[in-house]
Amino acid sequence: MLKRLYRWLDLRIGVGEIVEKELTGYLLPRNINEWYSLGSVLLVIFALQVITGMLLMIYYVPDADKAFKSVTFIMNEVPYGWLIRLCHAVGSNMMVAVLILHMLSTLLMGSYKAPRELNWVTGFTLLALVQGISLTGYLAPWSQLSFWATTVATNSASAVPVVGPYLVEFLRGGKLVGPPTLGRFFALHAAVLPVVIAAVIGAHLFLLKRTGISAPPFGREGTANPFEAQQYHYQGHPGGIPFFPNYVLQDLTSISIYFAVFLAVVFFWPGMPFTPDAFVPADPFKTPAHIKPEWYFLANYQTLKIFPSELLGLSVQAAAMTFLALLPFIDRSPERHPLKRPVFLTLVIAGILLWIALSVWGHLS
Repeated sequence: MLKRLYRWLDLRIGVGEIVEKELTGYLLPRNINEWYSLGSVLLVIFALQVITGMLLMIYYVPDADKAFKSVTFIMNEVPYGWLIRLCHAVGSNMMVAVLILHMLSTLLMGSYKAPRELNWVTGFTLLALVQGISLTGYLAPWSQLSFWATTVATNSASAVPVVGPYLVEFLRGGKLVGPPTLGRFFALHAAVLPVVIAAVIGAHLFLLKRTGISAPPFGREGTANPFEAQQYHYQGHPGGIPFFPNYVLQDLTSISIYFAVFLAVVFFWPGMPFTPDAFVPADPFKTPAHIKPEWYFLANYQTLKIFPSELLGLSVQAAAMTFLALLPFIDRSPERHPLKRPVFLTLVIAGILLWIALSVWGHLS
């Protein structure tokens, strides 16, 4: 039956040619490793976030007077509502974590180097957008945690010279966080940012198809970047392994490992995304003690506290983010193997340790 259907489609739209070009004939480097499958894992996570988000919207009410009650109703009354909300909340954290790992593997293997500068820039843009969609979704439950965490986050924009107060008012829809803020954040979270993220993912995949997969610098004699900026050249891998079925099996293995970790958190550590303040309705007149942002913003939060002025703290962070975003245009060294770039490797490890230390400090302070 399937063979007849395949034959029917092949005669009309050339399915066989597509399969040959995009799957069995799409060759990857023989030394490709499992870190390359994180991109496929991220696509699955994004799809799951869209599906669970759409299911939550059936019962969620984006109104300041009804939002907390609707979330409580989803958790306690809707069949499997608790499971859908936990999957959405845990998935948002896991998406940031896997995206950071994907960026780190790209960084350490030198896969951001020419001609893949735009691949890196679109990936970095996706990291910022994913953090943005997580931040805007944080306010949706309208709890004490989400209300005051949003107050702290939006207040940081006030440190920007001249336009800071106007920027804060624009983000909040008023002087303070209130019902207009919830409406704006929900529109961004549910309508604008998912479309923008999907578009940037499409651009990222298009660039990947046009440049070709970069070969890992491990297990090879020559590890210098072979690209010469003279004319467009697709980096193919003659003699490599086919994407299907070889690397699809690796993708499925990585996705299975992700689901094992994800479901372990959902069923055995369901309180991970929440603190006690997440179960109390928002009260603008009662500031809870020790309000902290999500784990991926803790380093930024602590950096603002270290410097004597928020403007200086924001400037340092903006400089660091700009440096990372433009790294492919700054690092022009052809060498890609991290062990042959000791200064680079030392700086990367120092940066990771600094980020972890600031995050732990921010959590404990």
